Amino acid sequence: MNIRHVTVVDPEHEQLLGDRRITLDGDRITAVAADTTEPLRAGDLDGTGLYAVPGLIDCHVHVTSVTADEWGDTALPPSYVTAHALRELRRMLDCGFTAVRDAGGADAGLAEALDEGIAPGPRLHVCGRALSQTGGHGDLRPRGRLHADDHPAVPGIGRVVDGTDAMRIAVREQVRAGASFIKLMLSGGISSPTDRIDGAQYSDDEIRVAVEEAERAGIYCAGHAYTPEAVARALRLGVRTIEHGNLLGPAEAALFAGHGAYYVPTLVTYTVLAEEGPRFGLPPQSVAKVAAVADGGLAALGHAHRAGAPIAFGTDLLGQMRGHQPREFALRARVQPGWAVLRSATTTGARLLGAAGTLGVIAPGALGDIVLTRHDPGTHVELLADPEAEIAVVVSRGRLAVSR
Repeated sequence: MNIRHVTVVDPEHEQLLGDRRITLDGDRITAVAADTTEPLRAGDLDGTGLYAVPGLIDCHVHVTSVTADEWGDTALPPSYVTAHALRELRRMLDCGFTAVRDAGGADAGLAEALDEGIAPGPRLHVCGRALSQTGGHGDLRPRGRLHADDHPAVPGIGRVVDGTDAMRIAVREQVRAGASFIKLMLSGGISSPTDRIDGAQYSDDEIRVAVEEAERAGIYCAGHAYTPEAVARALRLGVRTIEHGNLLGPAEAALFAGHGAYYVPTLVTYTVLAEEGPRFGLPPQSVAKVAAVADGGLAALGHAHRAGAPIAFGTDLLGQMRGHQPREFALRARVQPGWAVLRSATTTGARLLGAAGTLGVIAPGALGDIVLTRHDPGTHVELLADPEAEIAVVVSRGRLAVSR
């Protein structure tokens, strides 16, 4: 496949390279060069007037969350959950997301099905179940049930693990099941009614064991954390990505670069939860928590941007609210320059996933994930919030996936 006469977007260097030909062979880009005047051939895509952007990356999704009620999801049949997940993965691809990182719920089997072409969807990076202490953000047992049902066929984002020995075993089991990272719940959350937002979760020793076991397996730990204390502690103990972090300040923002860590804010989820959470199943006790963190999200992103922290793109939407995924671009554009927002969803996301040079770039040797937009996304990144209007073509895994 050739994409002809297109302007190639280089987010890392904030450059536009006009009138280029992108050549793909299978799932790889083999050449990017100045185009010629030869006529288009059968199978060529005419990119005249369009901008070729590296496939977009969302580093915080939950594709198996059918509703905003995470407790309710655990009672659903796995087949029903999988059917919903496949529909959502297809919709994400329609929005230009050619790679996503699931932060709790999806397993390696779903990723393998997408890789085999059984269903269309982005490249899927999974952690399996997020690990939670008893009473923590991922403890989704009904209040009256004291013992967890950890059977792998039971849907849900979390798994209860307490103590260093149990943590060591749990991380090893997650790795054995195909996890490419480990998710730790390190503070309270919105959707868990048994904990406080400002509560610290897991002991230092439990976190150290998780980080040690993950590193031994060649992967990393991600940490759900809202408060400054939870963020700083996670970074000090070796957690490599901080999810949400709405309440962090300048001091915590300054820690990321020195620890080689990534910040993954998820602004749109709080906007949409405030607008539509109750309609889509968010329990009343969780609705009350939204206001506690919603206002801090933009401020935290500003602190991180000014501190030079590596910032990846994330959304964290649940159930039917996932249709708002592209709105994250417009929200971030209120605080960051367009090129910075675009890097978060391309080159920075690729580095977080350990795929620098193969994802997030349009260059020889990179994987064949490309989005063609109607406007320069470095200048008008907010337009990506409306993919139906802004995205003309999505090439995924070297094949045409969307054409509008």
